[in-house]
Amino acid sequence: MGTLNSISPFTGEAQFEPIAESTAAEVDGVIARSAAATTAWARLAPTERARALRAIADALDANPGPLAELAHQETALGADRLVGEIARTTFQLRLFATELETGRLLTTEVDEALAGLPPVGHPRLVRRYVALGPVAVFGAGNFPFAFGQLGGDTASALAAGCAVIVKDHPGHPQLAQTLTELAQSALTGAGFDADVLQSVRGMAAGSALVAHPAIQAGAFTGSQKAGRALFDIATSRPEPIPFYGELGSMNPVFITEAALA
Repeated sequence: MGTLNSISPFTGEAQFEPIAESTAAEVDGVIARSAAATTAWARLAPTERARALRAIADALDANPGPLAELAHQETALGADRLVGEIARTTFQLRLFATELETGRLLTTEVDEALAGLPPVGHPRLVRRYVALGPVAVFGAGNFPFAFGQLGGDTASALAAGCAVIVKDHPGHPQLAQTLTELAQSALTGAGFDADVLQSVRGMAAGSALVAHPAIQAGAFTGSQKAGRALFDIATSRPEPIPFYGELGSMNPVFITEAALA
């Protein structure tokens, strides 16, 4: 088992205390708890899941300054910019909450029967949305909030009734751990099971997540190489699972002639 070190983008040196990577046994334990939590979570009324999402959003909004500063120390993305990203993240969480409360999300759709032969005629058709089960989420390094630990992939999975296991990003391990703890505290404070949102650490842990038969979907934002590797695991399983990936974007960098001089 290795450790994750937070590396300062300003000095290139390690900062904060090292964080131990998850062992195989720890990953199995997290997945078992997630699978157990999913059953009750999926059966909750949509308005209750909405209340949980709002509790997480409120916890983020309670301390945006310190969270943004911590993220800046690990990513150098700028504290002011990161405060704005936190607002974007809480907007996403509350958007899904509103969709659950209004009934627009996960609505049952009914196509009444029509007499006659196909393609005109058909029996009564009913479409209902059913939670898949535990979902593995891999967040982005360049958007540690809005596309990270508690970003859109996590929010949408929780809204759908799926428990979430996030693989912490190695570029901001301290922030990742802090956000998981913040969200779990918000959940328990609102009367929900903290096991609906957990995290693991390390490359081996991430691969083990996607390969585990209890995991029913994967979501990834990051490099083409890492995303392709996880996609291959997801699709080569005895029972393949959906893999929602955003792969390979690179931020362009421009250097002026004056700066070069």
